[in-house]
Amino acid sequence: MAKDFSKLLKYAETLKVKPKQQVDLKKHFHTDYDHKMLSQEEGEELLQLGIVKLSEMQDKLYASGHHSVLIIFQAMDAAGKDSTIKHIMTGLNPQGVKVVSFKTPTKTELAHDYLWRHYIELPAAGQIGIFNRSHYENVLVTRVHPEFILNETIPGVSSLKDINQKFWDKRFNQINNFEEHLSDNGTLVLKFFLHVSKKEQKKRFMERIDNPSKNWKFSIGDIGERARWKDYQLAYGDMLSNTSTKHAPWFVVPADDKWFMRLCIAAIIYKEFEKLNLKYPVITTEQKADLAKAKVQLNAEK
Repeated sequence: MAKDFSKLLKYAETLKVKPKQQVDLKKHFHTDYDHKMLSQEEGEELLQLGIVKLSEMQDKLYASGHHSVLIIFQAMDAAGKDSTIKHIMTGLNPQGVKVVSFKTPTKTELAHDYLWRHYIELPAAGQIGIFNRSHYENVLVTRVHPEFILNETIPGVSSLKDINQKFWDKRFNQINNFEEHLSDNGTLVLKFFLHVSKKEQKKRFMERIDNPSKNWKFSIGDIGERARWKDYQLAYGDMLSNTSTKHAPWFVVPADDKWFMRLCIAAIIYKEFEKLNLKYPVITTEQKADLAKAKVQLNAEK
């Protein structure tokens, strides 16, 4: 099993987008898994092992209190963000995990800069924060629907003509600077794009329509966004090319097989967590003496 986990970690490294790599999603990354490395049964067993390891690391993260972790999930609809969060985080202490799902910006949020609502939801030291969608919607949905930008209070942007390539390049730089600031101040930033195929998305949409218990997950607006599939793939490719950095890398995870996707994400989080070299705090001589004293007192109780 240890050998399988090592093999998986090696594979997971191939999913990382290198800084300044020009990404063509169709050419460079797969949406499915070739099933040569692991069976689903072996994969689910490994996932349970990974969840145990993540739980141990979370405990050290909280105890040391010097770092926080921000995990970002971005994907097309029905790629499996919600179920992934549910499965991978099942072994973690909920008191130390904060999950935030970002919807259409409110009037109050639009009155601030686009990073404001994300900044106020960042995890504190010792915590894990999970963004289900994130500040990247501001270079994805708005890239496909630039008219949404006009709702923001941005000086010098009054028409669609003002939203050009220079505008997007500037926004990419702002996001990179934001994440570098987080990294410099002790936050481990991990970003996952769940790469699902158009064929698999159709299958999952049909399941949502045909299964009454899943009807609530479906919105007719999803079909309209699906019609812009190519536009979104280009927007994602440009985003990945411009915002995968050493301090905040992107991982493009094949999402057609949900069990394998979850396993890859757990392995990557574990591997990146290890780089923090987390340890339990070392107590002082005085604290050790207090422990010994407390033990004597407890043993003396009737």
